[in-house]
Amino acid sequence: MMFVLGYSNVVKQTSQQVNQRKFRRRASLQQRVIAAILCAAITAFFGVFAVAGHHQADMGRWLGYCGFQQTTGLPCPTCGMTTATLAFAQGRIFEAFYIQPAGGLLCSVMVVVAVVALGVAVSGVYFRFIERFFVEIKLRYMILALFFVLTAGWAVTLARALAAKS
Repeated sequence: MMFVLGYSNVVKQTSQQVNQRKFRRRASLQQRVIAAILCAAITAFFGVFAVAGHHQADMGRWLGYCGFQQTTGLPCPTCGMTTATLAFAQGRIFEAFYIQPAGGLLCSVMVVVAVVALGVAVSGVYFRFIERFFVEIKLRYMILALFFVLTAGWAVTLARALAAKS
C-alpha cells in the first residue's frame, strides 16, 4: 500500500510540473528588459500626473483645450480623460470612474499591465497567457474594444452634459 501511495504522489507531482510548464516559463533577458521598461514608463506616466495634480497644474495649458467642446458646447469622446487620470494618479479611483468611466477603466488596465510587467521583470517568470493574448486576440479586436470603451464613456459624459444644460 505504501508503494502505491508513493507512486501516486510521484505521478501527481509530475503532472503538476507539466501544468506549471504550460502556464509559465522562464523569461528571456530581452523580455525582462522590455517588461522593466514598460513598468517604468507606466509608473512615470502616473508619477507625472500625480505631481501635476499635487501642484494643481493647469493641464489644459499643457495639452491644449478641447476644440470640439469649445465649438459645439458638448464634450468630445475623450473629454475628462486628463481629469480622470489626474484623479486616478492621486488615488481617487472612484472619482476617476465618475469623471470619465473610460479613463478610469484604461487607467486600471495600465495598472494591471504595470504589475504583470513588474512581476516578469523581477521574477523572470513569463506567463503563457501574455503570449496567448497577443497571438489569439487580433489587433482589430483590441481596437474595436477600445472604440467600444471610448464610446460608452462618451455616452456617459454626453448624457451628463445634456442633463446639465436642461
